[in-house]
Amino acid sequence: MSEALEILFTASFWVAAIRIASPLIFATMGELICERAGVLNLGIEGIMVAGAFSGWFTVYMGGDLWTGVLVAAMTGAMFGLLHGFLTVPLGLSQHVTGIGVTLLASSLTYFSYRILLPEVTSPPKIEPFQPFAVPLLSDIPVLGPALFNQTPLTYLAYFTVAAVALVFYRTPLGVAVRAVGENPAAVEAQGISVTALRIGAVMAGSALMAIGGAFLTMSAFNSFFFEMINGRGWIAIALVVFGSWRPGKALIGAILFAAFDAYQVRLQQITGGVIPYQIFLMMPFVLSIVALVVVARRATYPKALMIPYQKGER
Repeated sequence: MSEALEILFTASFWVAAIRIASPLIFATMGELICERAGVLNLGIEGIMVAGAFSGWFTVYMGGDLWTGVLVAAMTGAMFGLLHGFLTVPLGLSQHVTGIGVTLLASSLTYFSYRILLPEVTSPPKIEPFQPFAVPLLSDIPVLGPALFNQTPLTYLAYFTVAAVALVFYRTPLGVAVRAVGENPAAVEAQGISVTALRIGAVMAGSALMAIGGAFLTMSAFNSFFFEMINGRGWIAIALVVFGSWRPGKALIGAILFAAFDAYQVRLQQITGGVIPYQIFLMMPFVLSIVALVVVARRATYPKALMIPYQKGER
């Protein structure tokens, strides 16, 4: 028991937790933007797969790392445009369309991998982002290495949360996005295009989701392999609900889930195989479900979420 508790006070544990949380932060912020605009994006899992591959492949073909991030974001935005076009002006089911986008993005990625790298038997490697220690701040005990000795994409994840919160609550654009997820008729009455606003929000959110996928191939690992997203997109959707559609709370949820995940790996090492490892693997998901049930009962969701809107409706 003492060993299990000591884990929580080690720098290596929190370094791992923040690293695991980083792709979730990108994906959660992306889904949050979509849902705040009234569009549920279940294409997140496939978009993350596409972002992971496109970013990695760009670097593998000779591009620099930041170009890979940009390509991943553009890839995500294109799938977001497809999802937005089908669900906003056409009013198709957001559930069915999102699952379709996930299947399309995943299948296209796997097909592209086989076509572009037909002779490859093991995933090629690239030189990923390296950790950068922020002077002075990284010297703070425990939290310093965890928060301020990470790769640049983790710092970008911090910035993303701050930027989303700033735009949502301090700019006219953010007010319009939140309003279109609550009362699109009122937004239209102000002369703002509901269709353009929603599609733009879905594209921006999908770009962030793809960057979350690219984090895995360009920062956490150094290659692309199938199934590497491993359900992170679905977890991000749950984290949006856990965070009550607020960036700060969603960030806390992402870190908590990542901490559970990092903790179960270390508990497996302590028990030495006495307890089946599957018990530990399911721990983060069970705890997340419990937390989600408790929080979701009090959460206030955007009133126009998943409700199609046609110009002139009241």
